[in-house]
Amino acid sequence: MAATIIPTSRDIYLEVDGKKVAVVQSYTAQTTKTSTTVEAFGESEPVATIPGQHQHVLELTRIYATDEALADGIDFYSLEDFSLVICKPDRRVIYSGCQWSKIGESGTLGAAVVEKVTVVASRRVETNL
Repeated sequence: MAATIIPTSRDIYLEVDGKKVAVVQSYTAQTTKTSTTVEAFGESEPVATIPGQHQHVLELTRIYATDEALADGIDFYSLEDFSLVICKPDRRVIYSGCQWSKIGESGTLGAAVVEKVTVVASRRVETNL
């Protein structure tokens, strides 16, 4: 019997206008979906459930600005409408329309690093390689 291989991430980065601006050491992603029940008069239970919108919340850990982004004067606090790209061996996952909701910093002298960023994304797309 062949062993099952679970694909892991090989490259995680932030992208603005198609340009890589930072690499990310690790991430966690959570997607929730709101749903609404449809109730009918005289029924003791809902008669249907209508699917709602998705919300993607990601926590990124140890974000390093690229040399080019540093030269351009990147400011993580002013980033808007960016994408998180996660490259896996068999596919690519892109969270787009991202806005940060929380930034936590701790660093060492001379390091251009942000420790933790919480991001809310409007879309998630998965493509095969």
